[in-house]
Amino acid sequence: MSFIKKFIEQETISRRNFLLASAYGVGGVAASSMLGGVARAAISDPTVAWSYRNRTNPYWNEIVSGGEAFIESLGKPKEFLTHLINEGSSEKSLSDVKALLSKTNGELALAIDTNDAPNARPIVEAVAQAGGYVSTIWNKTDDLHPWDFGDNYVSHMTWSDEGPAEQTARILLDAMGGKGGVVHLGGIASNNPAIERLQGLKNALKDYPDVELLAAEPADWDTQKANQVMSAFLTRYGDEIKGVHCANDTIAYGVLEALRAEGIEDMPIVSYDGNPQAVQLVAEKKILATVFTNPHWGGGITAALAYHAAIGTFKPSEEPNAHREFYGPAVFVTPEDAAAFKANYIDSVPNYDWKDFWGPTNGQIAYK
Repeated sequence: MSFIKKFIEQETISRRNFLLASAYGVGGVAASSMLGGVARAAISDPTVAWSYRNRTNPYWNEIVSGGEAFIESLGKPKEFLTHLINEGSSEKSLSDVKALLSKTNGELALAIDTNDAPNARPIVEAVAQAGGYVSTIWNKTDDLHPWDFGDNYVSHMTWSDEGPAEQTARILLDAMGGKGGVVHLGGIASNNPAIERLQGLKNALKDYPDVELLAAEPADWDTQKANQVMSAFLTRYGDEIKGVHCANDTIAYGVLEALRAEGIEDMPIVSYDGNPQAVQLVAEKKILATVFTNPHWGGGITAALAYHAAIGTFKPSEEPNAHREFYGPAVFVTPEDAAAFKANYIDSVPNYDWKDFWGPTNGQIAYK
């Protein structure tokens, strides 16, 4: 589709490692967990669950809608999908997973964003030890790999956010005329995408010596929090602010509200996620650019991988590493192609083959 600027990320990405012991007070990894989980035959009818932050966020609503579309492709009602909503709590995320493992006797196919990177290991270990199957998305530490857990840790998908965030930052900095102060509003500080999107801005700033990064603070992916942070920035820096780099679309909505309250209508802003409202704002040139990561497909395929591994459609341990840790797709949306993008991805959701597990992916995750 020539109207879409597709970004295929080839460079390695920078990630932050976290110590599980300091975060959770847990000792070393049990040796048995590294050899896979409970030996069992394929599960004929596993419980399928999606564990996520909440559904009020448009991005996560699309993720879960993808999971429901996958369930319906099996000839089951979408209510067959079990929802584990953690509301941004890693402790609740882990507790909910353990409770469901107990309830299902381990006959579970789990798709999950573990909320933050350190939480991935205890969740994966719990699922593997119970004989369930888990596919993760977005957050894990660098030293945690699916192939260390036999078949039970099926896959991990993330997006190489540093490169796209750098490109959106360059759009922003050019719109500022290469001068003045910029502020960054990020996600949860320990989230991989939050770290990478801020780093993308910092990478771009190296080529703009007359732009100063005035402040970078987390807004926890939340519109209300972003509104508060941006209001504080405006109070502190006032007219020094010439542009805003937002880690996601919902943050941008809060920023726009804060700017309107001060009568500011023409501040250059970029964001991330490609939510429907953000795409419309891009079309109206109120946001300069966003990046679409196809959450509908990501949510469906993550559930599909866990489910098909559980029922024995494929054996994860026989797949190459590039099929177990991989990048999802990313598409830039700018004012020039926003209308065409909206017609193809928002007004009509594409029909996906949920057995084409790796079709739109962008290769194996690389680490620095």
